[in-house]
Amino acid sequence: MQELLTLYLTPISNWVAYQEQLILEKGVPLTEQQKQDATLVGVKNIDQVHLLKVSKVPTPDIPTLQPILQSFGFLSSNTIGVSFRYGIYIQEKYWGQRSIIIHELTHTMQYERLGGIEDFLKQYIIEFTTVGYENSPLELEARQMEKDILRNSGK
Repeated sequence: MQELLTLYLTPISNWVAYQEQLILEKGVPLTEQQKQDATLVGVKNIDQVHLLKVSKVPTPDIPTLQPILQSFGFLSSNTIGVSFRYGIYIQEKYWGQRSIIIHELTHTMQYERLGGIEDFLKQYIIEFTTVGYENSPLELEARQMEKDILRNSGK
């Protein structure tokens, strides 16, 4: 595991930072409802968050990253949404779906809590490769946050 992190953490982090910048430049700020949800989630820098509607969530076109991402099952053609810290991609057919946005805002909060892109990715990759996506504590927290906020809002 340590070898994988040593080899791939920096290039993946750089790619994520680049994607975040693209979303911040081309995306839209959160709506008032989404800002309220971000507050409930615990996002600190709510006004920095932007969403970008895409037909397909991009994957890195860096040949050295393809094998590792495919082996993780990370960022596939089935990815509905993904948070790159303050930039969030949402597939167009799921645009505006509150549960997905809450889920991704939870990841934004986790980026903040863990100290930024590289620290979040390190934790995410460790969890993903040791316990899997379904059992990852970061994913479990995001799914629980979705349920709690939607239940408490009556929606």
